[in-house]
Amino acid sequence: MRFLLLRLLVFAGMSGAGSWPVASVWAQSTAQEKSATVKAAAVTYTNPVWDADFPDPTVIHARDGYYYAYGTQGAPNGQPLNLQVARSADLVHWTHLGDALPVKPAWARTTYSFWAPHVSEVGGKYYMYFSAKPDAETSPGAGAGLCLAVATATSPAGPFTATAAPLQCGPGFVNIDPMEFDDPATGQHLLYWGSGFGALKVRELAPDRLGFAPGSQATELVFPDPADRPDNYRRLVEGSWVVRHHGWYYLFFSGDNCCGDRAHYAVLVARSRAATGPFEVQAAPVLARNAQWLAPGHNSVVTDAAGQDWMAYHALHAGPQPAGTPPNTGRVLLLDRLEYVDGWPRVVPNHGTPSVGPEPAPVGRRP
Repeated sequence: MRFLLLRLLVFAGMSGAGSWPVASVWAQSTAQEKSATVKAAAVTYTNPVWDADFPDPTVIHARDGYYYAYGTQGAPNGQPLNLQVARSADLVHWTHLGDALPVKPAWARTTYSFWAPHVSEVGGKYYMYFSAKPDAETSPGAGAGLCLAVATATSPAGPFTATAAPLQCGPGFVNIDPMEFDDPATGQHLLYWGSGFGALKVRELAPDRLGFAPGSQATELVFPDPADRPDNYRRLVEGSWVVRHHGWYYLFFSGDNCCGDRAHYAVLVARSRAATGPFEVQAAPVLARNAQWLAPGHNSVVTDAAGQDWMAYHALHAGPQPAGTPPNTGRVLLLDRLEYVDGWPRVVPNHGTPSVGPEPAPVGRRP
């Protein structure tokens, strides 16, 4: 299962701490990046591309020419951040910008559980969908779990401002890992999420993207498989990411235990001719562990300047953990090339596992 208790224990008691303001690092980081782009573009790269805790990464290409990565809450340099943001000109060299959501939502002022942001850009406005624990959860007998939420900004680096109320709340961690997708075939704005041992779901958003479309209903897409087999990564499913390629909609997802001493995680994929299914699940994982990298998963897909798709994802270093660190909790950012063969995506070149040596680098976009 998702290592919920570990997450809550690691970040307990940090709700009152401060966050990095994005503006305070903007000028310095921009100068560093401009200096870096004068140098020759990377010819090769070696994983990880960001060797610090950056779970559940979403990577997008913004209209300013940079790539932006967004991640679950973290505490780099001991400073707790609600939702992390980093920036790169080439997908390989990254600069951490601090907190994309420096002010907590009014309905989650006292909690510190901000998970798995996804960002979309429309007409120069940026929409961040994420999960958060509401204040009501801290009240005895409240019974509420995590909520789906949305925040907006005029810059991809933020600061993002959350809406006055969440999209929806529910028990446990059912409402996690949102991903927004604009369907070119229907014009619908769709939100995928899940699961908390339930199905991955999709539901249409309203035209303003700040709530669900009136009268819309959630559709269940991919279901967990409770079978107790060593190769079963679907006991829990989460981390939806959708791309459209050559007439197919590919729904990437991950399962089943992201971290901790029983980490068992991989990226899987399903496909459909429609964004809302039905989806056919490929039996074998697209990406699974190897001797150097454990529990790879919760991916996003981003396209470089040459039109090549890349899978960005987190994984755990294999081997002993630093003293005093909870087992398998440092999820760092990795990147590998994605291709489509016989109607299915696959990660290359390391046979469906994270690359472990120098590989040809993405073709970066220059701002």
